[in-house]
This record gives sequence, structure tokens and C-alpha cells, in this order.
Amino acid sequence: MRIVDFHNHFYPPAYLDALRSGSSAVEVTIDQDGNPRIYYPGDYNIAVPGHRDIDYREQVLKEHGVDTQVLTLTTPGTHVETPATAARFATLVNDAFAEVARTKPGRFTALATLPLNDVAASVKELERACTQLGFRGAMLFSNVNGAGLNEEQFLPLYEAANQLGAVLYIHPTHPVGVEAMTDFWLMPLVGFLMDTTLAAAKIVFSGIPERFPKIRWALCHLGGAIPYLAERLDRGFEAFSECRANIPRKPSEYLREFYYDTVNFNPAALQLAIGFAGVDHILAGSDYPHQIGSIPKMIESIRGLDVSESDRAAIFGGNAVRLLGM
Repeated sequence: MRIVDFHNHFYPPAYLDALRSGSSAVEVTIDQDGNPRIYYPGDYNIAVPGHRDIDYREQVLKEHGVDTQVLTLTTPGTHVETPATAARFATLVNDAFAEVARTKPGRFTALATLPLNDVAASVKELERACTQLGFRGAMLFSNVNGAGLNEEQFLPLYEAANQLGAVLYIHPTHPVGVEAMTDFWLMPLVGFLMDTTLAAAKIVFSGIPERFPKIRWALCHLGGAIPYLAERLDRGFEAFSECRANIPRKPSEYLREFYYDTVNFNPAALQLAIGFAGVDHILAGSDYPHQIGSIPKMIESIRGLDVSESDRAAIFGGNAVRLLGM
């Protein structure tokens, strides 16, 4: 049974060097174990060896029986830099991902990083990543320095993604109002999930999936609260004319076409998402190697589902293989 880990993160060493070069807006320190600590509002990431050493990571995958990982960058993202630096860093990251995929074929593939605070540069980089580097899409952040993904400035990016039939995978970042989430790690524990939920709702109500039907959308962390709240969004569609202005169908009909990764290791929550979107739209994910991620819990939670073995195989890897054309 092939296992494809769709949600995990890697900091290419060249990117970490660039962050420490003095040209970045991101603060980086080194902890007592020699790991880079990367700061952003409300949170920080400790870049442990799994984040930055691809050979170390490959051994971890072998130990756990994971066949393939779909690499993505993670917070804070290149969009926190100046536009010129963001474009340069995105190119650097994508070239590094492509080199990993080339040197370890079958073990790793990737989704592109985009300089989202420069939409024209993002279009160019998405096209390069998909036509030259062999990627099937990109990871977006749930907001771009406070701008919602539904805003008109991003339409050229969606036009390009639609023409490419690209996968656009939404990962959360620090939400507006993060100052209310700085204790108890509430930003990643609650704020991340709510920002993904907000981004998905805005995208759908704005009519972006209706207008660009060839984009394949995927959401991190089991879609935040989308499977749980979709019925409420439908009631908004029925009750408020503003919620019908851009879409002819209920929001849930679009959201059922999205993909959802399994980075919620509660089998009951996974069953809810399966009931909402169907087995064929669920993707195995671990959030490795973040402190809150776990490859063993990814595997255990999927094995614990009350589904057929063919459905389990689809969640473990078959759906990702189909989605990315691997």
C-alpha cells in the first residue's frame, strides 16, 4: 500500500542561508542544539534536522514506510520579504526542491513556493515551476500580509493556474488579529485553522472556483473547520443575497470538490471529512517535521478508519498519485 505524505515541510539549506545573509526581513537565531529558530508573529519554527537535511529525512521515511513526500515550504513564506527578495527566494526554493526531486526520484516531489506579494512574479514562477521544473502546482498562504486570497489582485494568478490545470494548496499563516493568539500557542492551534477556513469561504463566495474550474484546490489541516461548518455556509447562501452574488451553487458543492489532508489525527474528525468530501478527496498528511506533526499518528489515524482497504489505500496514496499525476 503506497504511502504519499502530502503535507510536510522542508527548508532548503540555501534558503536558510539566505535568511541569515542579512537580506531577509525574517529573524533567525540558533538554539542550544544548533537548530535555526525562525520567527514570525505569534509563532516560530525550529528547523530540526528533518527540516533541512534531505538525507536524514529520507531515512526517517524509510523507517516509517512512507514512500513519497510532496515537499512544500512553510511559514513565514517568501511574501514577508520585499517583492524583489520574495521573487529571488521563491526561485531559490523551487530550484532546490527540483534538485531534490531529481536526485531522489520517486521519494520526493514538490509544490512550488510563490512570491505572493508580487502577483506578476508569482504568475511567472508558477508557469516556470509547472512547465520547466515538473511541479503540478503551488502552495498558497491563507492570507498575504493581510490580503485575502479572494482579492482582485490575485486573479491573474488564478487565470494562469486555471490554464495550467494546477493544484493550489492553501496553508495557513498568521492571521489578522494574531496579537490575540500569542499565549498558549493559540496562533498555530486555533488561528491557523480559522484562517484556512476563512480563506476557503472567501474564495468560494467570491466565485473563484466557479470562474476558474480547472484549478484543483486542496486545504491543509483537514480544511480547518470547513467540513464542520459547510452547512452553515449553505444557510448563508440561502439567507443572504450577497452570498449568492457570485455563485449559482451552494458553497458546499464547491467545497466538496476540494481536497483535504489528514493533519487532524482524530479518526472521528477524519470520518466527518470523508462523509463531507468523499474518500477520493482525502490526502494523507503528517505535518512532519514540525513539533505538532507526526508521521506515526498520520499512519495510525488512517489505519483506524472504518473504511474498506481499497478506500484506505486511496487515502494513503492513491488520491495524491491521481491528483499530482505521479
